[in-house]
Amino acid sequence: MLANPSFHGRPLQFVPTVRNELCRPSACPLQLHSRSYQFLASSLGDKRKRIRRRSISRSFKTQFSVRASAEPQDLSVWAVGSAGVQASPFSVRIPVGDRHITVETGLIGRQASGAVTVTDGETIIYTTVCLADVPSEPSDFFPLSVHYQERFSAAGRTSGGFFKREGRTKDHEVLICRLIDRPLRPTMLKGFYHETQVLSWVLSYDGLHPPDALAVTAAGIAMALSEVPSSEVIAGVRIGLIGDKFIVNPTIQEMENSKLDLLLAGTNNAILMIEGYCDFLPEDKLLEAVEVGQDAVRGICKEVEALVQKCGKPKMLDAIKLPPKELYKLVEEIAGNELVEVLQIKNKIPRRKALSSLEENVISILSEKGYISTMEAFGSTETLPDLLEEDEDEEVVVDGEVDEGDVHIKPVARKTVPLLFSEVDVKLVFKEVTSKLLRKRIVERGKRSDGRTPQEIRVIDARCGLLPRAHGSALFTRGETQSLAVVTLGDKQMAQKIDNLVDDDEYKRFYLQYSFPPSCVGEAGRVGAPSRREIGHGMLAERALGPILPPEDDFPYTVRVESTITESNGSSSMASVCGGCLALQDAGVPVKCAIAGIAMGMVLDTKEFGGDGTPLILSDILGSEDASGDMDFKVAGSDVGITAFQMDIKVGGITLPIMKQALLQAKDGRKHILAEMSKCLPPPSRKLSKHAPLIHVMKVKPEKINLIIGSGGKKVKSIIEETGVEAIETQDDGVVKITAKDLSSLEKSKAIISSLTMVPVVGDIYRNCEIKSIAPYGVFVEIAPGREINDKGQLRLSRRALLPDPEPEKQSAKPRSASLSNDNVVSPKTLDKGKPKKALTVSNDGSASRSAESLKDKTFPMKLSSPGKEAAKRLVSPEKDGPDKPQTKKSDGNISSKSGNAVVNGEAKVV
Repeated sequence: MLANPSFHGRPLQFVPTVRNELCRPSACPLQLHSRSYQFLASSLGDKRKRIRRRSISRSFKTQFSVRASAEPQDLSVWAVGSAGVQASPFSVRIPVGDRHITVETGLIGRQASGAVTVTDGETIIYTTVCLADVPSEPSDFFPLSVHYQERFSAAGRTSGGFFKREGRTKDHEVLICRLIDRPLRPTMLKGFYHETQVLSWVLSYDGLHPPDALAVTAAGIAMALSEVPSSEVIAGVRIGLIGDKFIVNPTIQEMENSKLDLLLAGTNNAILMIEGYCDFLPEDKLLEAVEVGQDAVRGICKEVEALVQKCGKPKMLDAIKLPPKELYKLVEEIAGNELVEVLQIKNKIPRRKALSSLEENVISILSEKGYISTMEAFGSTETLPDLLEEDEDEEVVVDGEVDEGDVHIKPVARKTVPLLFSEVDVKLVFKEVTSKLLRKRIVERGKRSDGRTPQEIRVIDARCGLLPRAHGSALFTRGETQSLAVVTLGDKQMAQKIDNLVDDDEYKRFYLQYSFPPSCVGEAGRVGAPSRREIGHGMLAERALGPILPPEDDFPYTVRVESTITESNGSSSMASVCGGCLALQDAGVPVKCAIAGIAMGMVLDTKEFGGDGTPLILSDILGSEDASGDMDFKVAGSDVGITAFQMDIKVGGITLPIMKQALLQAKDGRKHILAEMSKCLPPPSRKLSKHAPLIHVMKVKPEKINLIIGSGGKKVKSIIEETGVEAIETQDDGVVKITAKDLSSLEKSKAIISSLTMVPVVGDIYRNCEIKSIAPYGVFVEIAPGREINDKGQLRLSRRALLPDPEPEKQSAKPRSASLSNDNVVSPKTLDKGKPKKALTVSNDGSASRSAESLKDKTFPMKLSSPGKEAAKRLVSPEKDGPDKPQTKKSDGNISSKSGNAVVNGEAKVV
């Protein structure tokens, strides 16, 4: 590095690489390019200055621009975007659907390259775009990162976690990050390597207008206002279908009745991304929705274009660095014929290794011929004859004018020096040439890498029941893509809690988790938390399978599906849909129908192949066809309708006719896959596994729920401990769910809960009831656990009604009434064991009566032997004398006796 860089007495000032019009090459006589590191100083004419230029360029290993300045400390004159030259705030209202959104810039985030706030109702999104001053190393992808965060303060609350601040990005936020990222990438120009970051926050949320589609539009506007050289303005909208009417940007309440959830992003004239879920919607309806969304996006883009003309920043077009055309010719000459042969290898791993070997061979040949620079300072292609010139001044001497004693240098012609390329440029060009030859083979010959035709589906194999202890399992294989799907059933405790702005403290009873380990592509790599790609693919498969699940009332289980990709060569998310469907059937989940998923691709017959741009649609694409092709369109559903879809475009966009062709071809592909899935061997069992938990749902009166829970949950905990069930879930509407591992514990807990919540009805019969104690005036009988005496009255129990035609007995004593309570705590008087013969009388009108005269002729004596030890028939007191035939109605309770207590072996009846 230069300790005190200066030139001709003027200091050299180091500033970020070209960022605006004031820093263009024409305005900077002294400048170090980011990739060549070479001075472009025209004033340095002699050789000594060229030598000095060489030494300076070689000494810099980092990427800076250099300009001369008389006052280096004054940065404001060309620091466009600083507070001193920032434009005043500007806002515009844009019509969207049946309302307007408001876009404002210049008020918040003025130091960012682009910053906007977009408002819909009282939902406000704040989005910024910033980029690095120094470009990154060239690569085959645009260095873009997107971060979206929902501030809980936007809804007037805090995070539900222990730390009351937003932390790790939630899955819901990751999905919106992907929605923002996917339409932005196709609009970025190749050769721009400045790292770009999009940050988006929800500052206000009104609970009515969802923020996700708004965030896509805000990112597109911020990018258009920034210096990033993007090709076109993008915007996003949501489309709902309520009845037969399509709604643009529907509210949260409207979406509750919508048959479609479509999020679409595009430009003024093309569609870049769609993603959505529906309930078996036909293809023509989906196309209508896309058309409505495209019209809405077109209207937003026109308004944004006018906004950019007024307050947008100049684009950094001069920062774009592309490999030279000469390098493409060299790579094709060296590897063209071998590439054609390598691309015909059917299997993925051998083909990948052959391509890698061929790439190394190309780099080796170019290095031997001197085309690849070995100096780090030369990051791009430059003709450098100056490096081989003599250091001394050259002088041309005319014959006959040579002075004696003078030493002269004879004229020597300059040597031709080849172009110098960086190794990374060679790799980029090799990849582009590979993609070009792959596309050319498909377009011209109609053959793909594995020999299939454009409409042909790979070989499919499916089998179920691989894992004996799992509740349901399936292995789905399509070509070199394979998914191992496992289903686990459980109760609400297994449900996934959702903690975000839109879904506040809700629980998901069905979720699918997708994992993509590096071993599935034969590599060693990072294993840890799920990546954004894994979260996105899992959600797509989850939403695809959701419509076929039964309602909770019919199948009260929480369902978890795990899809582990064990092999991958394209369309692993759609393999998860197919494998997940089979695993659900194997677990005994009563699904509505079978569904399948397929990924569609596209290759345009462009001018470079001598074509006119006609699209060629590919069914069931490979990984290489996804990377080198122009589209990745995933469609899942049955043979009659679509349940989920996702489309990404790598070109400037597609039109509705192309999408229609892709949808119809995808429908044919799904039918073929469903037919192959029906041949699954072994087939799904379609019944609950013996290892799955048992769940019994019962309904009680809502006011009885507290009897089950008890004070502080003590009662429900005691039931769980006594019976051995796994869980008892109670709801405010009276629904009780019992989860158990075996039937016996389930029946025990069911009986206890039934007894606790029963309402005695005339005609009910209670068996095996326990005598708690005997008082001088009667017997305390527990007809159910904790049910001896009701709140204010008594129950009239009749034993005689259950006896076969007994003869009338003479009454020898006047009876006294006994009270039966339904409270949990019993406090009867101590039994006088010296008086064993007592009678039990209870009034059927619920009133407490202790008058013997009022019960005359309505009581019967009962002879008890060894009260509290021996069994005795239940005392009865019919409403009137005479034989009453027993009724057959039984209660739900079947209460076992406790050891050491007298048990009533007979039957009692409430009359």
